[in-house]
Amino acid sequence: MSEASFTSCPTVPSSNFAVFADGRPCVLGIDEAGRGPVLGPMLYACAISPLENAEQLKALGVDDSKALTEEKRAEIFDLMNNDDETKKIVAYATRNLSARMISAAMLRKLKCSLNELSHNSAILLIQKALDMQINVKEIYVDTVGPKGTYQNKLQQRFPGIEIVVSEKADSKYPIVSAASIAAKVTRDQVLNDWSFEEGAVIKVPEDGYGSGYPGDPSTKKFLSNSIDPVFGYSTLVRFSWKTADAALDKAAVKCDWEDHTKVATVKSFFTASSGPAAHSRSAYYRERTMNAIHSVESF
Repeated sequence: MSEASFTSCPTVPSSNFAVFADGRPCVLGIDEAGRGPVLGPMLYACAISPLENAEQLKALGVDDSKALTEEKRAEIFDLMNNDDETKKIVAYATRNLSARMISAAMLRKLKCSLNELSHNSAILLIQKALDMQINVKEIYVDTVGPKGTYQNKLQQRFPGIEIVVSEKADSKYPIVSAASIAAKVTRDQVLNDWSFEEGAVIKVPEDGYGSGYPGDPSTKKFLSNSIDPVFGYSTLVRFSWKTADAALDKAAVKCDWEDHTKVATVKSFFTASSGPAAHSRSAYYRERTMNAIHSVESF
């Protein structure tokens, strides 16, 4: 289990991404899949196409991934990966934000919101394209949060590039539609191929764990049946979602975390002292004759 799985994720480009378009002016679109589910990753994707190939991109049949059948999405994505002519028209890259990473970011002391994770993913995808010397002239992004604030943030980071942040960008701009398809199909593949690192202790209903959305009956059943009373859920589940949190409150063991030393009261700061304050150890540790170990020599 690497630290990277908690704090970061790699950008995975298509095979034609690094040498794409030979310096011709390009348009870049960004969209995500899996923002709302309690199960699985959120996938961010960018798609890139030469501005001169706008009509060919439309002819590919790209549309908002949610408006296409699963079969049509898979067909277009297969062309994006394996058809030589299509690979001249469009390239893509993805970022897989795992449930573990999302939970760690949202539950840590200095919390990172889902919007911030989304913005950072978009920025890193754009930067990846620029690092590959792709000549990006226009960027279209499906909005996350207030679109004006988001657009200003991107414009300040990437001055000189025309940037549009819009609601329903995946149905307005073919390049965002292509990104939407890459994100959706990749996420579906991740879920379909999911292997529980926790092993057979995870109980998956016969009909599977569903779409991952909190309202899905199969997802609800999976969440109810797969709680470990001590460790909670598997790495498929976003612990930071209210749905998971509420289920854990009902079924998991309650934990009290004791401090090694008692926390000083407000009154103690106003009490005169003749010398350095002695730290009073918590009764929990005194009663169990437990001592803090600060170095190997302490053993």
